[in-house]
Amino acid sequence: MARGLDNETLQLILQSLREFAKERLPDEVLLDLDHKDEFPDELVRDMGSGELGIQLLFVPEEYGGMGGGAFDVYRVCEAMARVDVGVATGVLATFLGSDPIVFGGTEAQKKKWLGKIADDGVLMAYGATEPQAGSDLASLKSTATPVERDGQVVGYTLNGNKQWISNGGYADVYTFLANAPAGPTWFVVERDAEGLSHGSPEDKHGIRLSNTSTVTCEDVYVDIDQLIGGVEGQGLAQAQLVFGYTRLMVAAFGLGAGWAALDRAIAYSVERVQKGSPLSRKQGYTHKLIVPHAVRLEAGRAYIEETAERIDREDGNLNTEGAIAKYLSTEAGDAAAEAAIQALGGYGYTREYMVEKIKRDVRITRIYEGTSEIMEMTIARDRWQHHLKTRGQHYHGIAKELEALAAKHPDSGAATAALAHHCLAEVLEQARTARLTREQHVLFRIGALVAQVEGAGALCRRAARRVEATLDERTDTRFTPKDLCTIARVNAREAAQQCADEGLRWITGAGGLESTDLASFASRIGLRAIHQSQAGLLADMTAVRDALYADSDDS
Repeated sequence: MARGLDNETLQLILQSLREFAKERLPDEVLLDLDHKDEFPDELVRDMGSGELGIQLLFVPEEYGGMGGGAFDVYRVCEAMARVDVGVATGVLATFLGSDPIVFGGTEAQKKKWLGKIADDGVLMAYGATEPQAGSDLASLKSTATPVERDGQVVGYTLNGNKQWISNGGYADVYTFLANAPAGPTWFVVERDAEGLSHGSPEDKHGIRLSNTSTVTCEDVYVDIDQLIGGVEGQGLAQAQLVFGYTRLMVAAFGLGAGWAALDRAIAYSVERVQKGSPLSRKQGYTHKLIVPHAVRLEAGRAYIEETAERIDREDGNLNTEGAIAKYLSTEAGDAAAEAAIQALGGYGYTREYMVEKIKRDVRITRIYEGTSEIMEMTIARDRWQHHLKTRGQHYHGIAKELEALAAKHPDSGAATAALAHHCLAEVLEQARTARLTREQHVLFRIGALVAQVEGAGALCRRAARRVEATLDERTDTRFTPKDLCTIARVNAREAAQQCADEGLRWITGAGGLESTDLASFASRIGLRAIHQSQAGLLADMTAVRDALYADSDDS
């Protein structure tokens, strides 16, 4: 049975969050805090505990929480990011900080520390990243030296520096990763521990409403019961268990911030009249600055939802799927915010208008919890193994499933998504025969293509389920079944064309084809069929435009 809340409870949480934001975090407050570079400690604590209780969502019921699942967390994270990515980061940091305990702690540790989150609303911080190691947790330099009494280990002395730690200057409790004799190990450190200190807040480009600082342990002593899980050397394995989940949360941040920016551009274009008609009626505006970004955001949503449902069914840790969801959604969110600045012209470039702030805020989502480049590497390496293990049939198999879906739902875009998957399979096979993955750049470009193609398939499946009324009832229902199918068709065309163009470019550019083989390869990837699938694209983009402006444009 899948984990999670019932729809009524989730909608109540979302409504409460919207009301809290309207009252406590209106635009003028957000802009003022951003200008002051000020972490709203009281507001974040009120969101996490007493007044709103968002942190309860992340805590299992048996430890005093609400026991929300991945799907619930995605919807709430998206809603928080629509308000402010910095504030959302402050809330996320507590969840992230508690992850080593949730996934690796003893029962006593879970009761104690998760209970403190539920009962006392403590803020937590996740002490993993180091100045020289960055996202490479295996290269950490922090140490945990055993302290013995009468031949028994009774505690550890921690030493090390952590960087880019969200809530670093305000957390009540830290989880700290350090090298013990048996390897990387997580420890719990309380704020008042002697020798624990933090640096000044980082002067950041964005998310200025979050607190980010260094955290240092200098001969910090912790008792043996603060070794998470009670066994040394489990730290990296425990960290790996949560990547699918936490990257899904950051994906939701990209989705929420992207839509927040795009919706402001949509509203602006209805009011802004140019040469006798609003910008909302001009293809040069909507078909460049609005429609493509809405489509890509919804592809990200589709992949987030598929992954969240699988996590809630306990279908593995889904690290790669979390990476794809994060890559699609954060790249789309950042691009949408950039387009929103362009859409507002000079106004978009000023600090008075929120899209400038949103753009600075959403940019971090392509960096923290693993950069987009790390996502490309993670995706490419995993899917490359799938290709090898199936003798090149992995994506051909998915294409056949999409062809069957297209037979049932011909308007869903699944036929074009199937072309994209067949194309990807052939690109991977040519890369294999020519041994092109030895070139790191080719491997990374494969990762990007995999994400885009798989995202297109997910969006087509979501559109079909919307038609069938079989989507999770907690899903976003902004678009009608017909409109979602149109969005899926636009996205599938883009994914297929991108796979063909970029596949040809890099296979050829890396020396994987002789000039005499180009025509044969173009045939194998289905280039002609992909070109033919573009028929109707402009009309579909116009239909997406109409769906986006249905409630705001009566012109």
